Amino acid sequence: MTDKLMADKKTIANPATHYGNPGAATRGFKWQRMTGALNVVFLGFFVWFVVRLAGTGRADMVVVLQDHPVVSIVLALLVVNVCIHMRIGMREVIEDYVHEPRLTRLSMTLNDMFCLVIAAGGLLSIIKIVFWG
Repeated sequence: MTDKLMADKKTIANPATHYGNPGAATRGFKWQRMTGALNVVFLGFFVWFVVRLAGTGRADMVVVLQDHPVVSIVLALLVVNVCIHMRIGMREVIEDYVHEPRLTRLSMTLNDMFCLVIAAGGLLSIIKIVFWG
């Protein structure tokens, strides 16, 4: 066997050389599954919420959010959970398809900032409706 082939086999045989931290990968896998399961639960709540408010105006939605803090809290948790799930999913796509290290870091940073902006915008919208109508 050639030296290059032996070096490639050693690199492949040692997961720490290329595949990253196994603990972080497992943690990401678990979080992705947990947020996905919570999204199913939140989807049931969201369907109930939309059906309950079907045919009513904006004023009725504002009243429901202001008078029932549990509904507002669950909607806020829904926004946060969806953004976390989106962030983890996009990290997987970036890790799989972006191979240049600098571009990977840039993509990961932009992904984190985008998810943070979406979560903040959603939460601020809910807070605005709850406190100021």
